Amino acid sequence: MSLGAKIAAELRGDRTIWMIIAVLSMFSILAVYSASGWEAWRSRGGDTTVFLIKHVVLLAFGLAIVYLCHLLHYLQYKRIAPLMMLIVVPLLVFTLAFGRNINEAARWISLGGFSFQPSEFAKLALIIYIARELTRKQDYITSFKDAFMPILVPVLIVCGLIAPANLSTAAVLFATCILLMFIGRVSWKYIFLLGILGIVVLVGIIAIGRLYPDAGLVRVDTWISRLDEFANAEDGGYHVQQAKIAIARGGVIGEGPGNSLIRNFLPYAHADFIYAIICEEYGLLGGTAVLILYVMLFLRSVKMVTRSPKAFGAFLAIGLSLLLTVQALTNIAINVNLVPASGLTLPLISMGGTSLLFTCISLGMILSVSKYIESLE
Repeated sequence: MSLGAKIAAELRGDRTIWMIIAVLSMFSILAVYSASGWEAWRSRGGDTTVFLIKHVVLLAFGLAIVYLCHLLHYLQYKRIAPLMMLIVVPLLVFTLAFGRNINEAARWISLGGFSFQPSEFAKLALIIYIARELTRKQDYITSFKDAFMPILVPVLIVCGLIAPANLSTAAVLFATCILLMFIGRVSWKYIFLLGILGIVVLVGIIAIGRLYPDAGLVRVDTWISRLDEFANAEDGGYHVQQAKIAIARGGVIGEGPGNSLIRNFLPYAHADFIYAIICEEYGLLGGTAVLILYVMLFLRSVKMVTRSPKAFGAFLAIGLSLLLTVQALTNIAINVNLVPASGLTLPLISMGGTSLLFTCISLGMILSVSKYIESLE
């Protein structure tokens, strides 16, 4: 048996999703190596090789996680969903109270030399939990008892605990949960109720931030600054200005791999604004290709829903793919100045430890569902 055949035999599940992961990983290595110039100059005296090696190691570990997660039967994730939620809530509370401040946000827990972003774990845990609850109540959810405590309250608690330090992540997760509830045939009145309660929780968080500004728990001033910058600044503020210049420089075919100029002026180009660097180096064609890959991931998951004999597999696959796709589209929208700037990364492409790890876990779970469907067929 050839090496290609052996690899194909090991990698079960949707071949298109495996292809998408491979292509996004290649984009990631090339883009991070090129885009990390500013960060390398700031912290490493201009040595981008350190960032390349670090990212390749993280990506290789992440791909190994994809493989291991796809080997497990996806129903195993259903069993651990309640335990994950029991861990997530106190972990988020601890992060708010004692989290490490990075960029004026208490988002991280540090253990020795290792830093962990609990909001990434919370996103995964909540989607799995909502998929489980929707599966348990497969009939059309019309009663308040079936919708409020099992679904609405966990969404409000988790998103409410993430929002003070990371509003953009909370907003993406909240929107994904609403879409998943719609797909799960939750009554419209409860989806509307969740939206109203979400606004109430956000207003409460803002009020706390205004009443206790010295506590540093809520980034109200940062939110207002970014909204004001988006609404009133002609070019969207410095970061977005540089991102737009990078996209404009790229034209149709781009400047070529490694030939970005704006990477030297755009802070965090290897993370939040990596899409702009891709557009500068690979042009409209490269930027469109990345966008199509995320849309293809979502469409392949939708196809899984129509083929899955078990409701949990369908909800898990569509929920996780929605989370990744909504985050990717939001990051792209930030880069082209359609929405206010935030700290969202581009899944599987941006450099990052916790974000990359949980993106890979999510992809492994989607492939686990696909593998099960494939085995039946």
